[in-house]
Amino acid sequence: MTAQPVLKAIDIPQLKTVCSSCSLRELCLPMGLSENEIEQLDQLVYTRRRVRRGENIYRAGDPFASLYAIRSGFFKSNVILEDGRDQVTGFHMPGEIMGLDGISADRHACNATALEDSEVCVIPFARLEETSHQVRSLQRQFHKVMSREIVRDQGVMMLLGSMRAEERLAAFLLNLSQRFVARGYSPAEFHLRMTREEIGSYLGLKLETVSRIFSKFQEEGLVSVQQKHIRILHVDGLRALLGRGQ
Repeated sequence: MTAQPVLKAIDIPQLKTVCSSCSLRELCLPMGLSENEIEQLDQLVYTRRRVRRGENIYRAGDPFASLYAIRSGFFKSNVILEDGRDQVTGFHMPGEIMGLDGISADRHACNATALEDSEVCVIPFARLEETSHQVRSLQRQFHKVMSREIVRDQGVMMLLGSMRAEERLAAFLLNLSQRFVARGYSPAEFHLRMTREEIGSYLGLKLETVSRIFSKFQEEGLVSVQQKHIRILHVDGLRALLGRGQ
């Protein structure tokens, strides 16, 4: 009975962290800031939070107070539709910011769930706004982050509105590859943290369709698939599916 508080403390340790010593600073809010400006950003005195697989850092309808910069792990964002279906709206990896959906209405519009054991930096939004007034470069960088999210949303709409099923999955794999490269990982070999069903929900495809296309890509020598482990064997072949040349 007495072990309960200990478990809770392990789940969510509140640890001070700083941007200046973070290996992801070139992907996150400090990108493009000077050393002096990053030191000012350190004054936000935000905390680190560990999130276990399957846990939410926020849910749709929760009051908005903070943004969350992913230090490690992988997340999905999703909404529950009126008919009860779970609609995946995005996948997020280290160096990316979550929680922007809550700014306009002061409440989160979606859920954010860890797909594996993860860690985030909790950035109080009020403090971030205050610091942005003092560090103009930070304000510009924050605007770039929001713009990047808008562009990503537009890309998803293009996927759902104008691409065939094979094109959607090819674009998804190429996008993951580019994002892994930016983090220093292999562009051709990675482990999918999400399920086939979650990929289908994100791309607007049925589970059976996603599985069929993975099999087709493997038969055509475009990828090698071993459960969730993916190797891209012919990147130009995937690009050709999108009409970007060979």
